Amino acid sequence: MNLSTPILIMTTATTFAQHATTTRTTFHRETSVSTVIKADEAIIWALLTNASDYSRWNSTVTSIQGNIAPGEKIVLKSTLDAKRSFKLKVKEFEPAKKLVWGDGKGQRTYTLTNTGNGTVTFAMTERIGGLLFPMYAKYIPSFDASFDAFAADLKKEAELIQNKSN
Repeated sequence: MNLSTPILIMTTATTFAQHATTTRTTFHRETSVSTVIKADEAIIWALLTNASDYSRWNSTVTSIQGNIAPGEKIVLKSTLDAKRSFKLKVKEFEPAKKLVWGDGKGQRTYTLTNTGNGTVTFAMTERIGGLLFPMYAKYIPSFDASFDAFAADLKKEAELIQNKSN
C-alpha cells in the first residue's frame, strides 16, 4: 500500500452530532446545532430549565439567575463575554418540547424531539439581528464553538443521568 494515498474509512455512528452552523445576512445572524441524546426528554428538559444548575454541567454558562418558566425574566452570564449580563425573557415554554428566551436583539430556541427509539433530538438555534445589526455585528463573537460545547455538555450530562437511572 502506498502511504501517501488517502484512505477513506466510513463508519456508522450510533449517536448523531452536528457541528454548529451559522448563516448571515445583512440584518441577522443565525447559529444552530443539534445532537441525538440517549436519554428521556424529561431528563433533558430538567437540565434545560434548572437555572441554578447550568454552571455545574454546562461549560458555556457561568450563571443564570432567575426562574426558567413561562413569562419569567432571567439574567444569563456566558463564557463568550464574561463581563456582560444578558437580561432575557422566557417567551415560550412547552414542557419537554420547546423553550424560547430572548431580548430585543435576539432569541434562542431549544427544541426536543422524541424519536421513539430511546433517543431525543436536541436542537438549539439563536437568531440575532434587526435594523441596527450591521452597526454592531462585527463586535459579536462567533457562537459556533460555544454551541458545539453546549450540545456536547448537555448530551454528556443527560446520558450520565439516564445511565444512572437504568
